[in-house]
Amino acid sequence: MKKRLYLTLAGLLLCMAAFAQRAKYNFNSDWKIFIGDTSAAAPDFNDAGWKKVTLPYAWNQQEAFRKDITELSTGIAWYRKKFTLPASAAGQKVFLEFEGIRQAGEFYVNGQRIGIHENGVMAFGFDITDLVKPGVENTVAVRIDNSWDYREKSTNQKFQWEDKNFNANYGGINKNVYLHVTGKVYQTLPLHSLLHTIGTYIYATDFNIKGRSATIHAESEVKNETAAPQQVSLEVTITDINNKPVANFSGGKQSIAPGQAVVLTAAAPLQNLNFWSWGYGYLYNVTTTLKINNKAVDAVVTRTGFRKTEFRDGMIYLNDRVIMVHGYAQRTSNEWPSVGMSVPAWLSDYSNGLMVASNGNLVRWMHITPWKQDVESCDRVGLMQAMPAGDAEADVTGARWEQRKAVMRDAMIYNRNNPSIVFYECGNESISEAHMKEMKAIRDQYDPHGGRAIGSREMLNSQEAEYGGEMLYTNKSAHIPMWAMEYSRDEGSRKYWDDYTPPYHKDGEGPAHKGQSAAAYNRNMESHAVENVKRWYEFWRERPGTGARVSAGGVNIVFSETNTHHRGEENYRRSGEVDALRIQKENFYAHQVMWNGWVVPEQEGLHIVGHWNYRPGVRKPVYVISTADKVELKVNGKSQGFGEKSDGFLFTFPAVSWEAGAISATGYDSKGRQVITAEKKTTGAPVALKLTNIASPQGLTADGHDLALLQVEVVDAAGNRVPDAMHMIKFSLEGPAEWIGGMAMGPDNYTLTREFPVEGGINRALIRAAERAGTITVKAAADGLKPASITLESKPFVTRNGLSTELPGASLPVSLVRGPTPLTPSYRLTRTPLRIKRATAGANADSVFMSYDDNELSDWVNDGKLETAWVEYELEREATVSEVTLKLNNFKSRSYPLRITVDGREVFNGKTPLTLGYCTLACKPAKGRKVRIQLASISKDPGGSQMVEVTGKKLDDGVARDDSRAKGTLSIIEAEVYEAIK
Repeated sequence: MKKRLYLTLAGLLLCMAAFAQRAKYNFNSDWKIFIGDTSAAAPDFNDAGWKKVTLPYAWNQQEAFRKDITELSTGIAWYRKKFTLPASAAGQKVFLEFEGIRQAGEFYVNGQRIGIHENGVMAFGFDITDLVKPGVENTVAVRIDNSWDYREKSTNQKFQWEDKNFNANYGGINKNVYLHVTGKVYQTLPLHSLLHTIGTYIYATDFNIKGRSATIHAESEVKNETAAPQQVSLEVTITDINNKPVANFSGGKQSIAPGQAVVLTAAAPLQNLNFWSWGYGYLYNVTTTLKINNKAVDAVVTRTGFRKTEFRDGMIYLNDRVIMVHGYAQRTSNEWPSVGMSVPAWLSDYSNGLMVASNGNLVRWMHITPWKQDVESCDRVGLMQAMPAGDAEADVTGARWEQRKAVMRDAMIYNRNNPSIVFYECGNESISEAHMKEMKAIRDQYDPHGGRAIGSREMLNSQEAEYGGEMLYTNKSAHIPMWAMEYSRDEGSRKYWDDYTPPYHKDGEGPAHKGQSAAAYNRNMESHAVENVKRWYEFWRERPGTGARVSAGGVNIVFSETNTHHRGEENYRRSGEVDALRIQKENFYAHQVMWNGWVVPEQEGLHIVGHWNYRPGVRKPVYVISTADKVELKVNGKSQGFGEKSDGFLFTFPAVSWEAGAISATGYDSKGRQVITAEKKTTGAPVALKLTNIASPQGLTADGHDLALLQVEVVDAAGNRVPDAMHMIKFSLEGPAEWIGGMAMGPDNYTLTREFPVEGGINRALIRAAERAGTITVKAAADGLKPASITLESKPFVTRNGLSTELPGASLPVSLVRGPTPLTPSYRLTRTPLRIKRATAGANADSVFMSYDDNELSDWVNDGKLETAWVEYELEREATVSEVTLKLNNFKSRSYPLRITVDGREVFNGKTPLTLGYCTLACKPAKGRKVRIQLASISKDPGGSQMVEVTGKKLDDGVARDDSRAKGTLSIIEAEVYEAIK
């Protein structure tokens, strides 16, 4: 009898353990690291002399921006950690989750090898249940190889994305690690690699945006690892950002056999929803609770948002409103000086939030999948994302293609609940139709309801891709959205204002790159901002509302300076709108003005480029970027006249004499009404330093990983920053923190030093909190200036036995700065497209349809004779033709002398401008039905050469055939005819 009672109690205890609630622990603390190879897997290995670190920590991260990407240290590094599970974990499942490593790692628990992970990109997990014991010390050891030439063991293939151009090699465990403890009937983790599980999937259908309703669905993969069948059900609770419950619903019961995994579902309609949107990171907590006999045995919280997307008519719809893409192609490393990519979550929010503050609405991460911290950050700040898998510059086959598919599958499963992901990118360059079909099948298997378009760069005539677009040029479509995926690749340092400000770096000066001029990669801030206006206008000119075929926008490369693929005088890329420490450059403000709207600017904006601190006698051009119709400039109240408007937003005042005081600009609308004004003043002499803490919303945490971002400025007696100050600053630090430092142009980019200069009167530095909380004091001094100091208090971080319940980024607030999606239209029609019914031509008439077939990889071309260089289009109806828009082959390098007639009457005679794709020719309005476009004469212009990268690679300039020097050739890729709005 006693034996039976003992067996019954033992069974009850095992049942209680099997059904215990789960716990998720921060597993980042108390690691040790050794650079070099050894044999450190055994639990009793002596690591007393190893360096103690808190993850995420790349062992070579201090080299970020100090070394060229090709020189970043590689080799073997070992990481070790000791931890103790609570006694309550007895009989439960235990999993390790790694958000990612670089490049490949071999993993050991208590001396036993548990597996290998090699792709260097995605998250993965291990089931370590049978290897760990509660209540005693356990050991995890990891051997990581970050060689550039690492090859996958099973295939002997390099991963395509191990590329020294774009994939900064910050080696080791450079992302977060978690430990999960669950019962034996549990909801799985979204970790396909090694665990082969898919986790939860939350999505919405039946949207009514105006009515603020949708049906919310929850799917959760549940696994039964007990010895008996289990009757389970799924209950769903949804709470809003104020933790207020807004819904509770359940699915039906289901039996799960031992060892079986099934997907449980539940769904219900919800009212009064707040939809996630651009600059409106509204998120809900969706708790999926697993129940057995009506008792909760497992609960998973998914932070997600709900938004509606559509991709049609060449346009992108977010919550039923057309949105034109304007944002950034950003390196996935998203790195900072001397710490690389491994920054605390709040700094990810700060950086990504600045993209939104510049009025960017999308970030296209480049080449490889972003880590989860950046993905979740974009959710919070309201920034749409294009998520790649992993690739370099071309399609591949065989094992390398299988590697790409595997990363895309894992990334979709891991990130499918993140509303900010709007695009899945299958390749940085076009892939085959068969490969596109395979990628779509993965999307349709794992994320069929997420509202995400899948495509690739280029794919201009694909029947499979759901979006496309070239790198530098304007594409249009009446079908799938086309957007430029990395335009305006020029570079320019923040140190250089213009040609008239010390240190007097003339625009374009700098060393050659691989034997070719790199002038475009050595700009100053002024010319870089002007160039960005010109580049953006090429896309905005073809925006939604301008016809049946439109551009869906484009993203500028890059947002912040990056330790990758440079061409200018420094060893890092300086294309950013902010520098590596996220200090704004003039480009930032140019975008703020032009991008302040979903398609067209919805608020007036004006920015005077540069500063107003010059030397007597300086006479220079002044540029104003504005949404106004006219802009007047004044110096100390005296009018300098109205600026010459160009490129949609740019106003140029060619020769303005400097005098101390104020320069102001006033914008007027088309009726002469003042709509906006701005002013810049000459500052006083430098007298003092100013220190400011750019603070985390959570304060500074003493966990050995958190960072403080300190800003130093040179100011005048009134506290105004002096924009041409270049003082050398000396810093000192007292208290429980580590000096990281900042950067500036100079030896080793001044990284890791306590002495470096301001540029433009400002710079920044990072300090890392120690594991001991306390008072931290930073002082700054410079010759001839009043010093400054700042005091910070770091707060304790609670960790026990290597585990913490304080999860990275979990309590960071969302940003709602832009408000919900407006219900009003985002654009208005500016002209009426006239449909072409049929066409004929002087030669090759059988292919003339290619000149208006909505396919930018096809064209019509004559036979090279002037007399055959014409096309005549018959319109569907008689109309008054006001404009003709053309995409001509060699649009960037050749100007065509054209004559256009409507029913035989000449309406245009002139030369086409060089463009990034499309030119619109204003015609003398004429009513008719037949529009003829012909080459007016043999061109006397020798024609330019095709654009060439400084690497020597030729860039696209239309279709593959080069007509730039073909004198009697007319080649039309796309022709559009328009009537003015009546």
